[in-house]
Amino acid sequence: MRAVVQRVSRAAVMVKEAQCGAIDEGLVVLLGISSTDRPADTEWLIDKVVNLRIFADQQGKMNLSLQDIAGGMLIVSQFTLFGDCRKGRRPGFSQAAPPEIAEPLYRQFVDGVARTGISTATGVFGADMAVELVNDGPVTLLLDSAKTF
Repeated sequence: MRAVVQRVSRAAVMVKEAQCGAIDEGLVVLLGISSTDRPADTEWLIDKVVNLRIFADQQGKMNLSLQDIAGGMLIVSQFTLFGDCRKGRRPGFSQAAPPEIAEPLYRQFVDGVARTGISTATGVFGADMAVELVNDGPVTLLLDSAKTF
């Protein structure tokens, strides 16, 4: 499981020009799920993202989590995070989980984040989406449940 995590001052996702999710200050998480991911990977990633200390404290140091600032999380499914570009010019996506595996794990992630008390917003799984965001910092991190890239 991979997540691109971006600290934002605001963000929104649209499907067919209709906004389906939006947050103010918080995190945008682009979530990719591989064919080898399991529910335990999801739980590990929920804990990691919710508790990342990447928001500024009173001294301006990255020392506060999303829960500390009562921020929101916009979660967008992103199978292209498992695109393999090592050969040729067109990425291959054989490592990405098929929808019947990916969607339940995506839902588990969204529900798990919501259970922590974080306000969540989402895109539409499998849809062609437009994501708008203002990256704050900019702060962008790549997390991988396999802990290797």
